[in-house]
Amino acid sequence: MTVLRLAALLLTCTASAALAAPRDAQPLTTGWQARIDPADTAAARAHPKAARWFAARVPGSVQQDLIANGQVPDPYVGLNEAQIQWVGLTDWQYRRTLTVTREMLARDHLDLVFDGLDTFAQVSVNGVKLAATDNAHRRWRVPVKDVVKAGANEIVIAFKSPIRAVQPMVLATPHSLPGEYDSMFGDEPAGKQTSPYIRKPKYHWGWDWGPRIVTVGPWRDVRLDAWDDARIDALRVTQQTLAASEARLSAELDVVADVEGKHPIRITVTTPDGGTRTTTDTVTLAKGANHLSLPVTILQPKRWFPVGYGAQPLYRVAATLLDGQGGALDSAAKSTGLRTVELMREKDAIGRGFGIKVNGIPIFAKGANLIPFDMFPARVPESQIAQVLGSARDANMNMIRVWGGGYYLDDAFYDTADRMGLMVWQDFMFGGAITPYDRDFRENVKVEAEEQVDRLQAHPSIVLWAGNNEVLSGWEGWSDRTAFKKAVGADEQEKVGVGMAILFDRVLRDAAERRDPDAVYWPGSPSANYEGKPDQDFDGDRHYWDVWGGKKPVEAYLDSCPRFMSEYGLQAMPDMKTVQAFAKPGDLSATSPVMKSHQKFLKGEGNDRLLFYIEQNYRTPRDFAEFVYLSQVMQAEGIALAALHHRACRPVTMGSLYWQLNDVWPGASWSSVDYYGRWKALNYHARRFFAPLAINAERKDATTTISTISDAAVATRARWRVRTMDVGGRVLGENGATVTLAPLSASVAAKLADAALFKGGDPRTTIAVVELMTGDTVAARRIVTALPPKAMTLPDPGLTARWSDDGRTLTLTAKALARAVWIDFTGIDATLSDNSVDILPGESIAVTVTSAASSAQLKTALRLRTLTGEVKP
Repeated sequence: MTVLRLAALLLTCTASAALAAPRDAQPLTTGWQARIDPADTAAARAHPKAARWFAARVPGSVQQDLIANGQVPDPYVGLNEAQIQWVGLTDWQYRRTLTVTREMLARDHLDLVFDGLDTFAQVSVNGVKLAATDNAHRRWRVPVKDVVKAGANEIVIAFKSPIRAVQPMVLATPHSLPGEYDSMFGDEPAGKQTSPYIRKPKYHWGWDWGPRIVTVGPWRDVRLDAWDDARIDALRVTQQTLAASEARLSAELDVVADVEGKHPIRITVTTPDGGTRTTTDTVTLAKGANHLSLPVTILQPKRWFPVGYGAQPLYRVAATLLDGQGGALDSAAKSTGLRTVELMREKDAIGRGFGIKVNGIPIFAKGANLIPFDMFPARVPESQIAQVLGSARDANMNMIRVWGGGYYLDDAFYDTADRMGLMVWQDFMFGGAITPYDRDFRENVKVEAEEQVDRLQAHPSIVLWAGNNEVLSGWEGWSDRTAFKKAVGADEQEKVGVGMAILFDRVLRDAAERRDPDAVYWPGSPSANYEGKPDQDFDGDRHYWDVWGGKKPVEAYLDSCPRFMSEYGLQAMPDMKTVQAFAKPGDLSATSPVMKSHQKFLKGEGNDRLLFYIEQNYRTPRDFAEFVYLSQVMQAEGIALAALHHRACRPVTMGSLYWQLNDVWPGASWSSVDYYGRWKALNYHARRFFAPLAINAERKDATTTISTISDAAVATRARWRVRTMDVGGRVLGENGATVTLAPLSASVAAKLADAALFKGGDPRTTIAVVELMTGDTVAARRIVTALPPKAMTLPDPGLTARWSDDGRTLTLTAKALARAVWIDFTGIDATLSDNSVDILPGESIAVTVTSAASSAQLKTALRLRTLTGEVKP
């Protein structure tokens, strides 16, 4: 009898193993409806149409759906931002029917998986409450097999208003935690922000470059996950050694198993040229969570390099979990690149350095800060991501900082950065608010951080993880933080400070360093790695806002050589076509209500600051179009001054990331590429001041220092020259010298007093043209004057335009100096090979024009503008 029972048991186990099926993920992104939660009676009475079920898009937000069906107007247009505020103050429900078959019920597990719920949500199935969520940055897995039945089942997700869910606690707290930006709509009292307490993208509460839209909804994918026996929860790919002959990697798998047992795991590596290599190891899984580390060897590995330093070969590492019969239970795959990353922190006479080495090469980081692509992340297409990153690469950038007040971006962003060779500085999502110090908050963040590092760590583009944006530096010195410390007393101040140290120096450091050992961790930006005071020139990275925020002149950028400038910036208006997308003709004034609504700095008064900086060096704009134009010239030339100074400070300075690359909506901001992807003058200038070979001509105290700059990995033979001329083209003198530019360097080539530089010419009409030549080619150019543009006497440049036979190449010729030439096509979008250029007397430039418009339309729409005014070509 015992033998028979044992045989029957073995037969049952074998049959069970044979019946195990591959994991199956069924997308649940269609068939959703939304409405105001009936329990929110006041909102339902105020908005009866939204209280009835309406079609909802998932992934998405209820705001997107209300815009789509016309219940609220587009908040990006006119003054409509105010009309969408009620949505974020309302409770909502989503529902969907889930059809379950008997075959699905036969699976060992049926889980609902939510890749992102924004934010306070309760998930119910067939009326049974199964989960409550409180972090929009996390993935949530909800077992549902015990509550579903064959046939139709109802999923309901009830969302609480993020503000209303937390506000009673905040209002009852005598001294609530300092946050970011106060609301302009009266839904939160000044200084009583809910944002610090909620794990949700911080920019939703509004920033000084974007609107306040506190979104609600399932903002990432939803799926039904069916699996048997075991599943792969995470796959990480880490490097053990990397040499010319061989790379040794580790495929790190987190596997969840139902029962103890042996399982083969197959690892397949696909090389950049399409070849494959497969190995299989058998592992013993315990019931529950398992961590596995499987060796992977790659012969003659090809290294991934940042753009400008080599190629970007990518490998694919795939892991397949097998059952006892060799059938696949689950699989996971990651794309990765092979490279080494080091943080340069050498001590010297000044302090302590900060820079990045990739594959042993010290890289001067050239780039910009990236903010979210949209207020509604779910509607961002991959084409928009590619266009913005392409704009960075085409402007000779090699690093993008993903700012911490947004969200962890989609895989498509990092895949694109990998292919383009753009290094990524990745902030964890803390935008500046002081953080709670309770254990529950830290544990919530710990799970968030581990999930996000697991998802992203294989990307070779990610070279640095940073704990936060401006939390540490704000705690040190911002006025509202100082007032908070004084109000709460020493004991509470210590609890808050220690809580932040535990979060940023332990919890997040552990998540990054343990799960992504191939990148480096930095506890915040700006920071000195808890080895000194943050935000200092001599140690760590720096955010410099004395220019713009502190109203110092742009020349203040030249006062120091920071170790790594990770934020600095000047605002500008977007392209006129972008302005016309949100403003009517009657709104085209810097002081109109609509224009102030789309200017978030100083709560809408930021256009006064724009005018302040324009008037420092340029004339007062004569109309709104000139205000837009001069704002872009001011921004571009000011940031060029700073960026070239940073590059000339090498090796003391090893990075220059201006604020900011992109926009979240159409409006005035610090971006170089506006919301619709149109380049401002700054992005064209960045292509020049971030070029691999550059020249800096820095005039200070009546002396101009000329520096040559090279990012090339080999020595470069070149010549620098200075031509002094008047604005009509009469040459007053020339000098220069042949030089060998050392690899990866900046060197002072000459220092010239004004008398030697300007040759006694009239300062109102004299310029010094400083150039770096390689052969007969001008690799870089700077124009130096003794007076600002507003004090110069600039003649009519006499610009003429000539089109090629195919109507796609525009050649401009200037009789006299043409400063800051801007090429535009009224009402027509076109991509130009160059723009915002200075054209010397007698010089011609050829610009390639790409547009869907015909050549005839382009010729008719062509408009030119210079510092002397609009020019008829």
